Amino acid sequence: MIKSYLTTAIRALKRNWSYSTINVLGLTLGLACCLLLFVAVRYELSFDKHNANADRIFRMLGANKTEPDGKPNTGITFPALAALRNDFPELKHQLTLVTRIKAAVVAVPGKATTETKRFQETDGVIAFAEPEYFTLFDYTWRKGSPQTALINPNTVVLSERIAHKYFGDANPMGKTIRMENRMDFVVTGVIQDPLPTSSMPFDVFLSHASVLAYGSTSPPDDWKSSYGGAQIYMMLPPAQAGTETPAARMERQLVGFVNKYHDPEDAKTLAYVLQPLTKIHFATNISNYAQRSISIEMIWAMVLIGLFILGTACINFINLATAQAIRRSREVGVRKVLGSTREQLVRQFLGETSVLTGVAVVLALLVAQASLPYVGELLNIKPGSVTLFSPAVLGFLLALGVLTTVLAGFYPAMVLSGYQPILALKGKIRETGTGRYLTLRRGLIVGQFAISQLLIIGTIIAYNQMSYFRSADLGYDKDAVLTMPLPDNDAGKIANLRAKLTGLPGIQSISFGMTSPSSTSNWTTGFRFGNDDKDPGFGILMRPGDTAYVRTYGLKLLAGRMYQPADSIRELVINETFMKRLGFQKPEQVIGKLMTVAGENVKKPIVGVVKDFNMFSLRDRVEPSVLTTQLGNYRTIALKLSTRQGGTAAISQLMKQVETAWTATFPEFVFSYEFLDETLANFYKSEEQVYSLFQLLAGIALFIGCLGLYGVVAFMAETRTKEVGVRKVLGASTAHIFGLFSLDFVRLVLIALVISSPVAWYVMDKWLQKFTYKIDIEWWMFALAGLLAVGIALLTVSFQSIKAALMNPVKSLRSE
Repeated sequence: MIKSYLTTAIRALKRNWSYSTINVLGLTLGLACCLLLFVAVRYELSFDKHNANADRIFRMLGANKTEPDGKPNTGITFPALAALRNDFPELKHQLTLVTRIKAAVVAVPGKATTETKRFQETDGVIAFAEPEYFTLFDYTWRKGSPQTALINPNTVVLSERIAHKYFGDANPMGKTIRMENRMDFVVTGVIQDPLPTSSMPFDVFLSHASVLAYGSTSPPDDWKSSYGGAQIYMMLPPAQAGTETPAARMERQLVGFVNKYHDPEDAKTLAYVLQPLTKIHFATNISNYAQRSISIEMIWAMVLIGLFILGTACINFINLATAQAIRRSREVGVRKVLGSTREQLVRQFLGETSVLTGVAVVLALLVAQASLPYVGELLNIKPGSVTLFSPAVLGFLLALGVLTTVLAGFYPAMVLSGYQPILALKGKIRETGTGRYLTLRRGLIVGQFAISQLLIIGTIIAYNQMSYFRSADLGYDKDAVLTMPLPDNDAGKIANLRAKLTGLPGIQSISFGMTSPSSTSNWTTGFRFGNDDKDPGFGILMRPGDTAYVRTYGLKLLAGRMYQPADSIRELVINETFMKRLGFQKPEQVIGKLMTVAGENVKKPIVGVVKDFNMFSLRDRVEPSVLTTQLGNYRTIALKLSTRQGGTAAISQLMKQVETAWTATFPEFVFSYEFLDETLANFYKSEEQVYSLFQLLAGIALFIGCLGLYGVVAFMAETRTKEVGVRKVLGASTAHIFGLFSLDFVRLVLIALVISSPVAWYVMDKWLQKFTYKIDIEWWMFALAGLLAVGIALLTVSFQSIKAALMNPVKSLRSE
């Protein structure tokens, strides 16, 4: 019986091959999109869940309890760890501090100096860690012991990838690496490479016992300053049913901890909160955190979009099946007269659908496999970390195929099997059934284009927001500014490098500082203004830089002057926001006022005020900040170029000269550079993903909708051939015939725009709310989406309608 159903189904599909092709193509695209989005969502939701105690591990964050809308900060004051172990002895070995190093050069000494190999490692590769780190987080050890590998200073644990990179096939145990040409570390352990779904994908773990000597953190008694890369993790006891959760209990106890150790004025605003490890990957509202993240809203948006696109493909099937219902009515009548029951006919038509879906499932798997590298790059998924040929993914695809068969095939099967044989054989189905199915088809077309226009509107709004990011005034000049690492802030080397660079044509200005004005690496500290004997309740961001900092980055001085050259903090320049938080309305009013910063006791004068500039991305508001000199914190060289527009050859020549000067000054390090505007573009990777995803999926949804529209119009043109012939004989023009087929669909597209517009406005307005600086949603964005949809629909309809209009009426009326 099943073989008979399949044979009959294949014959019917061959007989209507054009509609079968449209259905297979639509279902293939819909299933492929669903499959790829499932793989992406599964990947994102698996972050950090490979740790056995993931549900018990938390990261400690600092928050300002007087600013409910403020962003928590990952940075914790350095002495907090020892104080926590003292006050919570039961957690002594369940606490750990991880201090990330932003970037570093690792040297692997050879037998001779000339054989030394150097590697430039980027942010997120190297961190200082304690032995307790490997108690909390699960790693597979290849060599060494997790209990002892990092107990002693100057020890290091490497991942297999890095160990092979540094030492090849040789045994790395006992060998030495040199960090930033300042400290040697001996390899005491090798671990399996961290999984790509880890929020801490470190490959080099340095002993935290060396962090102070290395100089990567604030002093051990500084309760004022924090560094965003220094993070405390803790593993709490399992939750007990019917009792307060361990996290809630710990947060309550941390209130007393803050009051005990922090300055009384700081304690009025500071609160420590715990963030579950499994939520770190979805934390897009964390300040000073450079790790890749994605919002949970984006995850669910991907799920919904996948369902929407599959829905449009199923709508195609239903539309075409009901459009062909009249043609197949006599077939149904004959089958029923010969004894077929309705159940048998339903199975027959579902069999046809299952054949189409089966073909589409196979093609979707092939399309998804071919598209996987592109989608992985689009969604920032590490290559090789996902596969389509796993039991879970293949099971999902099989379930999706069954669901599609039911969704797409059940209603048409019920419609076709429900015809009364007498009416079907007399040819009266046309009169009795057309209106109901026509209304259904129109409703489904409206649904298809509503989904398409929702995505088109989202794409237009996301594009404009991204354009705003690229063109917004940041308060400084980001164009033609090149930044390089400063591996050694020795005053003599800085002076030597400055002298070499100053003579190069094409360089307008040179500055040495901690970071560029906008950065993911920030130094937050406390201060006291004037004669105040207490802190004001908010911190400030420090931007140490030399006297050329303002000129190089194009900051605008509103009042006063730049500070004088110095190696330490002598004079201060503040921004507008800081001035206003201090209670002054005009920049001139704050000039000459005194304050202490960075834990120092000596008051320093404010000598200037600069116009506000963005220190983070445009998601965040401008914070109070201070510019000053402090040679010990200089980490970046900035060059303002005059040849950025001079072509590739001019820049290439200049960079060779800059590299020569830099390498001569720092021969033990690896030269690298970035243009500031390209660095800032990395701030908006997640938004670029949203835009690119909307762009791609909107195009696919629109294409699937147009496929269905093309099929429906083709069928209409076929069934109304004689009507068109009569109209032409009676004098109807080609334009009239075109309007006959087109105007109804234009109305449907406009109805879809009316339905989708408020939904799109609500969704995109929610998306824009996470940005401090954002565009306004305007009416023309919806009008443009409507024009695009109408134009594409008209193009889709035009081929078949014009073909019908140009047909010779003699041929269409010959049988009459």
